[in-house]
Amino acid sequence: MSESKTPTPTPAGDTYKGWVFKWTNYIKGYQRRWFVLSNGLLSYYRTQAEMGHTCRGTINLATATISVDDACNFVISNGGAQTYHLKASCEVERQRWITALELAKAKAARMQAESDDSGDEFSPSSPPAAPGQGGGSQNSEIQSALRTLGSKVEDLGTCNDLISKHGSALQRSLSELDSLRMTGEAGDKIRQVTERATLFRITSNAMINACRDFLALAQAHSKRWQKALQAERDQRVRLEETLEQLAKQHNHLERAFRGAAQANATADNKSPSGPGKGEASDEDDDNEFFDAMEEAPEFITVPADPQFHKRSSSNVSGFNSEMCPDDQSLNEEPLAMNQESPSQELVPLKKRRTKISDKPNYSLNLWSIMKNCIGKELSKIPMPVNFNEPISMLQRLSEDLEYHELLDKGSKCQSSLEQLCYVAAFSVSSYSTTVHRTGKPFNPLLGETYELDRRRESGYRSLCEQVSHHPPAAAHHVISDRGWTLRQEITVASKFRGKYLSIMPLGTIHAIFEKGHNHYTWKKVTTTVHNIIVGKLWIDQSGDIDVVNHTTGDRCHLKFAPYSYFSRDVARKVTGVVMDKDGKAHYVLSGTWDEKMEFSRVMQSSRGENGAEGKQKTVYQTLKAREVWRRNPLPEGAESMYYFTSLALTLNELEEGVAPTDSRRRPDQRLMEDGRWDEANSEKQRLEEKQRGVRREREREAASQRTSSQSEEAVDEDSLTDPSLKSAPHDSHKALWFERSEDQITGEQVHIYKGGYWEAKDRGSWEDCPEIF
Repeated sequence: MSESKTPTPTPAGDTYKGWVFKWTNYIKGYQRRWFVLSNGLLSYYRTQAEMGHTCRGTINLATATISVDDACNFVISNGGAQTYHLKASCEVERQRWITALELAKAKAARMQAESDDSGDEFSPSSPPAAPGQGGGSQNSEIQSALRTLGSKVEDLGTCNDLISKHGSALQRSLSELDSLRMTGEAGDKIRQVTERATLFRITSNAMINACRDFLALAQAHSKRWQKALQAERDQRVRLEETLEQLAKQHNHLERAFRGAAQANATADNKSPSGPGKGEASDEDDDNEFFDAMEEAPEFITVPADPQFHKRSSSNVSGFNSEMCPDDQSLNEEPLAMNQESPSQELVPLKKRRTKISDKPNYSLNLWSIMKNCIGKELSKIPMPVNFNEPISMLQRLSEDLEYHELLDKGSKCQSSLEQLCYVAAFSVSSYSTTVHRTGKPFNPLLGETYELDRRRESGYRSLCEQVSHHPPAAAHHVISDRGWTLRQEITVASKFRGKYLSIMPLGTIHAIFEKGHNHYTWKKVTTTVHNIIVGKLWIDQSGDIDVVNHTTGDRCHLKFAPYSYFSRDVARKVTGVVMDKDGKAHYVLSGTWDEKMEFSRVMQSSRGENGAEGKQKTVYQTLKAREVWRRNPLPEGAESMYYFTSLALTLNELEEGVAPTDSRRRPDQRLMEDGRWDEANSEKQRLEEKQRGVRREREREAASQRTSSQSEEAVDEDSLTDPSLKSAPHDSHKALWFERSEDQITGEQVHIYKGGYWEAKDRGSWEDCPEIF
């Protein structure tokens, strides 16, 4: 037997393999066979190559008996049908196998005894979606730890029994030798060996006893801690149930009160009254959603006095100092636009698709994959396509242009403050596509691109390129014939926290208008995916956005309110104030990021009462709210098509003339869209392995260049300020269509479009594109 590994007390899942001679028949006698001991089962094969397909026999050691015939022979039998007469190459090898077999038999017997009771230990856990869900999981972890600890102590006990058994046999053999008449020197050696064997057995017994004491102490303390923890958990559940009931009762009373108030207001409107009273009542009804809520908003809006409406409608000048002198031309109509004649809408020259293959109904437990990824970066977690949607992150970025007409309208505005309202609404509109989209976009391969050419239909051209892989970063550039340019470089940071997933887009978005040369910047808010463990997945957006006009100093502060079960406010609410460089408010924005946004012109502002935190709130008197943006309805059957919008359905549609690196040509993404998920998973693994190989080769080349040139050992100044270079100092990848430079507005190191893509497309010249698929 050529096995050199010495079996040690290892978990039952470990394997022990080796060559052993097995008795076959009286003609052939003992023949060499390959034996594998794994998970309490002893199997044998004629050769090692047979392990993948042909097993010659298996014995379950849980019910088997192991006996020793002589120095090299031993027998394994299950009491009837199967009996293996085995012979090792020497006594030492036989003893190694005997030790491994006895350990495996003890573990298999314990596992068989515990298998009937293993389900009961998880039964006290709370039902799905209950507040006490976490308690059952923690209790299961404690019980699992105790079982593991007990299993280890039993392993040590088994080892102790073996040591005692073989130690006694050794002492008997040494005693027999000692009884023989031998020279004095040999007798001294034998007594010395006997003493050492005795000391070894005593030490082993002491070790086992100490482990048993530790286990008993741990079990005693664990029971006490579990009782205290369960009491706290039960109390918390009762408190949550009470609060939930109180919240429902409170909402019911509030709705009843508001219904009565509206009925009274209706009755007052129907009663004879003067025209001034009637106007005030109408404004109250229109602005009812501006009431102060328990979330303590930073400001309060109230309807403006009727005199402001009359002055505004008749274009009477002479507003007081609290009003906005630049906006006297505004009335209650939508935001004032340029008086140029509206351009005729262009009819699409190509009929875009309106449907893709329905999403297959594959069941896969997300928690089974994500439970080992808590606290890790999402982009580094290998995920099957079952949790994806059949578009890439580059295409998802291009979806920000779903409501590009907001920028088209903004480019025609006479006032920068009006323009800022449209830009702020555009920054909110990009989240409307995420409300039902719980699927994860494909991580783009390094060098992957995506173009969205809608110049004939909508007047713009968009290009994205994956410029970094770790951390993942994508550069985006859009140019419109209607007087605006949009660019951004987004790096997505994400963390899995167990119950929810946080996605933090890092990077600045720039919108530049030719008219007035206004340059706006803003950043994205945090996206949170809830109910990762149990329940239906749902998405929330939270945080603040500051849209800044770096040309005029105007600013709009938007606040995305996080969802709260106990809040009386509307869900997914967004509020904002448009101010000039002096801090004077001109417009108030309000709405929801998944439905619509409205604006109200501020006529007057004043300081109100102190809020809950002692801060003085600002009260804005506004005109009637008008809608500036509303979400487009989803196409028919969207629930079976990943909840894609009309634009998203066309993003992965095949087009001629695109670059070889375009996301439309990515094979695993295409297979997933066609419903062939198993093939898509295999293709995804191939592409990722190919990308890893290219990266390793690129790092080797960079390392050889550094060693050959002393000048390249110095740290470049860019690498000190660039997070992507810090994370991957050996990656020498350079983007093809974007170049790295310092942003003149923010001072950040970003990738800016350097040109050449659309010219290359016109020529059909893609020689410089890498082969990434």
